[in-house]
Amino acid sequence: MKVEQIYTGCLAQGAYYIESNGEAAIIDPLREVAPYILKAEKEGATIKYVFETHFHADFVSGHIDLAKKTGATIVYGPTAETGFESHTATDGEEFKLGNITIRVLHTPGHTPESSCYLLIDENGKYYSLFSGDTLFIGDVGRPDLAVKSDLTQNDLAGMLYDSLRNKVMTLPDDLIIYPAHGAGSACGKNMSKETWDTLGHQKQVNYALQPMSKEQFIKEVTSGILPPPQYFPKNALMNKKGYDSIDEVLQHGSRKLSPAEFETIADAEGALVLDTRKPQEFAKGYVPNSINIGLDGQFAAWVGALVIDLKQPILLITEPGREEEAVTRLARVGYDHTIGYLDGGFEAWKNSGEEVETIDTISAEEFASRFKKDTLQVIDVRKESEYRAEHVEEAYNKPLDSINDWIGNMNHKEHFYIHCAGGYRSMITASILKARGFDNFTEVAGGFGAIAKTDVPKTDFVCQSKLS
Repeated sequence: MKVEQIYTGCLAQGAYYIESNGEAAIIDPLREVAPYILKAEKEGATIKYVFETHFHADFVSGHIDLAKKTGATIVYGPTAETGFESHTATDGEEFKLGNITIRVLHTPGHTPESSCYLLIDENGKYYSLFSGDTLFIGDVGRPDLAVKSDLTQNDLAGMLYDSLRNKVMTLPDDLIIYPAHGAGSACGKNMSKETWDTLGHQKQVNYALQPMSKEQFIKEVTSGILPPPQYFPKNALMNKKGYDSIDEVLQHGSRKLSPAEFETIADAEGALVLDTRKPQEFAKGYVPNSINIGLDGQFAAWVGALVIDLKQPILLITEPGREEEAVTRLARVGYDHTIGYLDGGFEAWKNSGEEVETIDTISAEEFASRFKKDTLQVIDVRKESEYRAEHVEEAYNKPLDSINDWIGNMNHKEHFYIHCAGGYRSMITASILKARGFDNFTEVAGGFGAIAKTDVPKTDFVCQSKLS
């Protein structure tokens, strides 16, 4: 028997490869399925099942393509209804995989169809539980992503309480818990950086597994939940109804364009120009009106949070050689309409003599020097929780997540300074501001991490003033 966790850090997502006696199963696969197929071929195994723990909201799963390419059966838990061929399992149903057994445990709460998969080894021992978004390490799944008119988040939280107490916590303490996500995912609020643990240890340290009434549990899991990113329900619908083949998406997105072709298509298609280079490289020079969301960060999550239309045509500017990576990572969260990339990257644009924009950026030390001499308007684009912990004195909190709500209130004349924690989010903000016609700001390189090392006054007092 072989069990392998395939963890993707930028999505904080865990997929799983299980194999026994020449038969394999994949649990919660990513959109690009070639790695799973190649792995099975290398091991001399046939992929028999694709198990989905629920209709994922934070990424588009690869179940449909994987089933088409391998002949595997797609399995969902009870109550799931799909727009493609799949098997809706009953609670307790068992599937043989070589010499091992995988049992379905219906655990509604995160979503109505949410299910865990219990792996029973060759000797009949309960070996591990693939817990999806029902049980995380240090947390449980948020209960507000499948709310319907007749089903509130409190209803779902109550279901989750019952699922955990009646289905999961009754299992052996030495059972290995393999969740679908870890720290950084928006599917929970308190996930550990660890990606697996034993059930017994989780009973000791996970707040949601402590002794409490159902009413207390509902209050605990529903408090402090941030609004879900806007793309979550759209991804869930794609996972439920179906989507285009990843091969077609990659083919469309792999079109090489010269600077002249790039500019013509951008205008004709109304395309979003997405520059995925590092923030500091973008600041030195970029194609006018392009938006910087770097690949070396939570790229897919930020695209999903900020780009409202999944069908938005996208043109890419990447570091040469990273074009396919960018198209793939966009497709993971449902952005399938990449229509090409700038051949040769930004250097090709610059060398063609086309217009180039820059971002006004200063060091934290220079910011500290200016702060001493004058009263500065400072915009902190971190999350409210980060801001509350500590921030520059008199700074205004304008989280990047809600930029479309606050950008309309910004003054085009009065100069201001923007920063985040390390520079990634502030450069996204800067690029959006420039694209919206703002040129009266300066970005602080290194963000609050760098500012904190200076003598700029700081506080944990929450400033509620509004900048206009």
